[in-house]
Amino acid sequence: MESPKKPSSLQQKTVKGLIWSALDSWGRQVISLGVFFILARLLGPEAFGLVALSSVFLAFLQVFLDQGFSTAIVQRQKLDAEHLDTAFWITLGISLILTVSSVACAGLAADLFHQPQLVPIIRCLSIGFIFSGLNSVQQAILQRQFAFKSLAIRSLIAVLVGGTVGVVMAFLNFGVWSIVGQQLSNSFVQVLVLWRVSNWRPGLRFSTIHAKELFSFGIHVSGFNILNFFNRRSDDLLIGYFLGPIALGYYSVAYRILLVMTEVLISTTTKVTIPIFSRLQAEPERLIKAFYKATQFAGLIAFPMFIIVPVLAPELVKILFGDQWNQSVPVMQILSLIGPIHLIIFYNSSVLTALGKPSWRLGIHVINTVTNVIGFALVVQWGIVAVASFYVIRSYLLSPISLLAINKLVNINIIKYLNLYVVPLIASVIMVATMLSIKYLAIQLIDIRLLTAILVLLGILTYVLAISLISPSLLAEIVDLAKSVKLKVAEKS
Repeated sequence: MESPKKPSSLQQKTVKGLIWSALDSWGRQVISLGVFFILARLLGPEAFGLVALSSVFLAFLQVFLDQGFSTAIVQRQKLDAEHLDTAFWITLGISLILTVSSVACAGLAADLFHQPQLVPIIRCLSIGFIFSGLNSVQQAILQRQFAFKSLAIRSLIAVLVGGTVGVVMAFLNFGVWSIVGQQLSNSFVQVLVLWRVSNWRPGLRFSTIHAKELFSFGIHVSGFNILNFFNRRSDDLLIGYFLGPIALGYYSVAYRILLVMTEVLISTTTKVTIPIFSRLQAEPERLIKAFYKATQFAGLIAFPMFIIVPVLAPELVKILFGDQWNQSVPVMQILSLIGPIHLIIFYNSSVLTALGKPSWRLGIHVINTVTNVIGFALVVQWGIVAVASFYVIRSYLLSPISLLAINKLVNINIIKYLNLYVVPLIASVIMVATMLSIKYLAIQLIDIRLLTAILVLLGILTYVLAISLISPSLLAEIVDLAKSVKLKVAEKS
């Protein structure tokens, strides 16, 4: 159905995809963070904790929605129209079943957490399953076509409308319902805009053969998503159950910052790399080079941003959220240290998926999930800081497993691969040392807002200077890439 793309065409699509994916992610996060800061000041920890508890239940059901079909649509080299129609009707049918199930079981979830307030919240948020069912295939098609501009437009409009609804409701004293209104309006607008920008419409066709083809690939992705729920949400589940919604509110705010940074600094590029790596699966040498470059440039941006958080967390929380969120500071400082390892895991998973090995990815995730759940259950009695600390330590100890899997598939040079992270790591350490020294000397002399601004600016300058001294050639590559991106933006305008 699709002819192979020339390297130049693929490179153009990659750059354009990165530009629009970055605009989507960064623009969306800037808006949502602004809304988040306002809501955090107006609502407090308990409201966020109640929504987080509801999200644990809803997120578990959500993993059964897509069945890995969207990833299969992006990954397949040959795709028929019946693949899309079949995937759409299965996904929509599952979304309706999940909506009814969620509404019916809301009381059971509330009883589990001993929080009767959860019942109406869960039932209202259950409508989101239908919105997700209408979105799934459309979004996969646009990703496959590298139509990241359309996806960016959809996301930015939705988050802006949702944020406006949430803030207005918060000022009108709707409390926790402000967050519910924000999420539902965001999801609804995403459906409207996505169907407006996409030309594809489902036909009244269903193929059992095509369903089996999609399911044979998607079952491993779906299994990964189920495990990912326990891997990523078991901490929320256990904190909410044993420590209550207020403690979960503090933890969820700190974790939200980690998720935002991961989305902006890592997930932005992985949205593009999965289809790129998939196109290169028949050319191992080009795939390895693309893998090296992607991880290197992402590391240059991600390492300093994650490592800077422990330095600035006390000031940022006080400025942005208020003193009532001070208990989130140590959790935020600890969780930020997991960022560099997330970088490695995300790109390794992208390669495994692109090379048609979701079962390998699934197996690695089984190990991560089992150790996370057991570890969280053991340490939750000591509080949210202990949970965050275990999460970080466990991630570093098990990180070599995914790297060994990648090496077996494409035979990468381990030493060369690890060297990609040496420069950003050394430069980040120099940056942090400089910032801590200035902070220690000026903390009592300068206003906290001015000091934070100075530290951020000083950190950026120190990091760039360190890169230029340690590896001038790498800095030249970054400049060339920036010029290429600027040229592509100019061509679009």
